[in-house]
Amino acid sequence: MIGDKLVITDYHRAAASQIYDHVAGLEPDGPLGVSVSGESGCGKSETAHCLKELFEAGGKRCVILGQDDYFHLPPRSNHDKRLEQFDWIGSDEVRLDLLDEHVARLKSGSGERLTKPLVYFEENRIGEEILPAGPYDVVIVEGTYTALLENLDVRAFIDRNYRQTKKARLRRARDPDLNFLEKVLEKEHGIISTHRTRADVIIDPPPEELQA
Repeated sequence: MIGDKLVITDYHRAAASQIYDHVAGLEPDGPLGVSVSGESGCGKSETAHCLKELFEAGGKRCVILGQDDYFHLPPRSNHDKRLEQFDWIGSDEVRLDLLDEHVARLKSGSGERLTKPLVYFEENRIGEEILPAGPYDVVIVEGTYTALLENLDVRAFIDRNYRQTKKARLRRARDPDLNFLEKVLEKEHGIISTHRTRADVIIDPPPEELQA
């Protein structure tokens, strides 16, 4: 997504290393699909970025797909839709079927270029992006609901809830209505927290957040 802000810390680097160490113990038959999921503001994008760096340092060709690019509506339009229809909030907001299809295509090793959605946050629009031709050794997909995807080999879950991540979310400054946002995140928490059971790797919160 164009316009997103990454604030990378030692926590994200350590999380990426934990996932990388898990993957290093596997013996895959082909390209790997790895998801990084969890609640809003938990550090999915930053961790995915650090994980990509680790794979590339090891000589692997790697690509990241961000769930934010696969919403049916651009950010402000999606916010308005949530205001009008609170039940809109959930995995149905996202084109998970298309995201899963793109993960599968990138893992196939065909070397074909892939045209995917690309969100322009400030412009509130969805355009397109053409990814360089593969083949790729690792496909990383990050986002709140990405543990639900089928074409994955490893699912990592960042176990930080929306109360614990409040400071991180405020630093991103992406949300125009903080009061409504808390209601959204409470509902999302009820959904996303159940995805923990699908994880192969669970990333614990920083020590200072354990009591939050």
